[in-house]
Amino acid sequence: MSFKGAPLTYRDSGVDIDAGDELVERIKPLARKTLRPEVLGGIGGFGALVEVSKKFKNPVMVAGTDGVGTKLKLAFRLKKHDTIGIDLVAMSVNDILVSGAEPIFFLDYFACSKLDVGVAADVVKGIAEGCAQANCALIGGETAEMPGMYDPNEYDLAGFAVGLVEKAKIIDGKAIVAGDAVIGLASSGPHSNGFSLVRKVIAVSGEDLYERFDDDGTLGETLLAPTRIYVKAVLALLEKVPVKGLAHITGGGLTENIPRVLPENVCARLEARRWPRPGIFDWLQKTGHITDAEMQRTFNCGIGMVIVVARSDVAATLDALAAQGSEAYEIGAIVERGAGEPQTVVV
Repeated sequence: MSFKGAPLTYRDSGVDIDAGDELVERIKPLARKTLRPEVLGGIGGFGALVEVSKKFKNPVMVAGTDGVGTKLKLAFRLKKHDTIGIDLVAMSVNDILVSGAEPIFFLDYFACSKLDVGVAADVVKGIAEGCAQANCALIGGETAEMPGMYDPNEYDLAGFAVGLVEKAKIIDGKAIVAGDAVIGLASSGPHSNGFSLVRKVIAVSGEDLYERFDDDGTLGETLLAPTRIYVKAVLALLEKVPVKGLAHITGGGLTENIPRVLPENVCARLEARRWPRPGIFDWLQKTGHITDAEMQRTFNCGIGMVIVVARSDVAATLDALAAQGSEAYEIGAIVERGAGEPQTVVV
């Protein structure tokens, strides 16, 4: 049976090409500010061209991809979209950083049912800010408008980063031995992990996200604090100190992430009294009646990145990080691991 109405357009199906074009024009100046010398083209082509910097003699590519999980649900609820992009960048660049890699470029994927140019532009503004913090070029991405796939007031985000590291300088944790020290870099809060549990605690507590939480803002603002990007501080540290291991504390918390960089025969013994735990974690634990073990395997508990160095390099490490404006603490030590014992314990 033939259709006898007016000719159909893509817009009739729910996809607005003009809105997509408008978004691209808004994105271009944001992306332009993040470009590095290695980038050979701008936003808008079918693919982005990036050459390998001549400063690398034997470069190895390190790639990472991630999203921001159900933290997005909180951004939707609070109608705040200008920092979630920082989280997106942070999750990938911090991951590739643990190999000693310098992030070179980043791409994003933004998917929605109906494109709201203002909201999408706010998201990309945050992505560009995250790239600037990581000295990483935003070279492109994809905006997908797919009617019927998502709630009209929601969107999904994913991204990936590619970095380079000299093959001889790859950090893999193999040099870690008992007696080494564990340094922790402070987090800004839960970062982008554990938000399914965070949202459950909010639901059972009945707390108002707009109520004042502390001197820095409301409960909602505190939970939405963007993930810290550790790239510049850690890369500067690597120029001064022979770092043995790095761990980004993401999903799995302290007790699940640190073992990923440890040799089988050692254990990281952390002392919780050695670093200040942000009040939001106290609130989550008390309000949700969460055990210590569950907190430690779900959240970063105040430590977003772990660094393992020789005991003799502790002072130099803390000095170098302080020079970069980073809050860092000696939070524990590497010890011999007994048979059947866990690889990370918090006491």
